[in-house]
Amino acid sequence: MRLILTLFLLLTALGLWEMFRHRWHRRRIPVRVHVNGSRGKSSVTRLIAAGLRAGEYRVFAKTTGSAARIIYPDGREAPISRRGGPNIREQLGIFRQCVNSGANALVLECMAVRPDLQWTTEHRIVKATHGVITNVRPDHLEAMGPRLEDVARNLSSTIPKRSKFFTAEYRFLPLMEGKAREFKTRFHLANAEDVKPEELEGFAYVELADNLSLALQVCESLGIGRQDALEHMRKVTPDPGALIPVRIQESDVQVEFINLFAANDPESTAFLWKHLALGERGDRTLALINIRADRMRRSKDLAPLFGRQVKAHKYVLIGEMTHVFADMIRRQGVAKDEIIDLGGKGPEAIWSRLVAESVGSTTVVGIANIGGAGVTLMELLEGKERAA
Repeated sequence: MRLILTLFLLLTALGLWEMFRHRWHRRRIPVRVHVNGSRGKSSVTRLIAAGLRAGEYRVFAKTTGSAARIIYPDGREAPISRRGGPNIREQLGIFRQCVNSGANALVLECMAVRPDLQWTTEHRIVKATHGVITNVRPDHLEAMGPRLEDVARNLSSTIPKRSKFFTAEYRFLPLMEGKAREFKTRFHLANAEDVKPEELEGFAYVELADNLSLALQVCESLGIGRQDALEHMRKVTPDPGALIPVRIQESDVQVEFINLFAANDPESTAFLWKHLALGERGDRTLALINIRADRMRRSKDLAPLFGRQVKAHKYVLIGEMTHVFADMIRRQGVAKDEIIDLGGKGPEAIWSRLVAESVGSTTVVGIANIGGAGVTLMELLEGKERAA
């Protein structure tokens, strides 16, 4: 009994010490930007961090997207290595590293999915001076749904108290504005129409007006001029999931690979397919769909797009449980001879088949998931592009 009591007191003491140490670190970071949302979090985190460097800020940033990264004040990046799965306690170490680096601003992508952990991350760990929600999309419905309104409500749990809040989400404006008012937080709505077409030029990847408008508004609230912020944002290192076309010449075939793996909800996929006029360029178009066994709910949600909003010459399936997805899209009206099932194949075999299916100028569009087969294929293609 005495041993149990001693262990309990020791654990309590360690917990209190960790809490007070974290508060000490947090007080030494006067600017804390917490970025949440369904899509674009990593891009917006990078844009804000880059824009703030145009001012007198030493910025430490962390993304949690396709591949988690730490971005140091001098712009260097390092991958985050983990023992086991992601855990929000990781954010405590990020605050400590931020202070140790001498930074006075932290831009942090929210890494929590469960609603209770999202609330804890903001109101117990970050306590943002500037909260951001990029948008609300039908993703992670198993954790935050089942309705889109539930997703919006759960994302809104990271709106900070007595601070500033920014969003580009219009559909749930009353909900978010009401929550900000409840928390005595100043509400800011970003407008993509404020971004001029020429402001979207000069990036090494395809950036969206919503993301840029949001990042610029946050930077302007911190005293950074629009042109200065833009200049630094255009130099940003793209996130591994960023939309960067890769062009490869194979004998008499030119293949352009467009990475939409990160846009893995139906609304975002359909929007980008239309926005980029995919399937309407006159080129042959192949939809490359990466299936994950642990994301079959996502696959089921995406299936109705194919053959309708997402029209391609062929639908190439890679990854896991591809036969299940093939049945799904056949029930949506996709012909059997339009489906190429490469489930379980490695990147070299996948690429060889894509080239064999290409004619003249062909566009291949990666969809659904980047994990697993998507990552290894992207590594192969980036190596081929560098070697060209």
